[in-house]
Amino acid sequence: MKITKVFKSGNSQAVRLPKDFQLKGNVVMIFKKNGDIIIREKPKNLAAAFLLLTHFSEDFFEEGRKDTLPQERDF
Repeated sequence: MKITKVFKSGNSQAVRLPKDFQLKGNVVMIFKKNGDIIIREKPKNLAAAFLLLTHFSEDFFEEGRKDTLPQERDF
């Protein structure tokens, strides 16, 4: 675990990343999850998403989707 400083940059907060955490690109995605702040490099394309889809088991969605029927509406 590394410790770093938080500082002001204009009206924003910034974090200095140690050398071992340097990012390749200059665009990141940032979000909160369970109180943690996660910074992730923005992928250049959907290849990573498709790779994640290959990890589903063969029986995933074996029984198909169970959608409800559309609502009846008066027009």
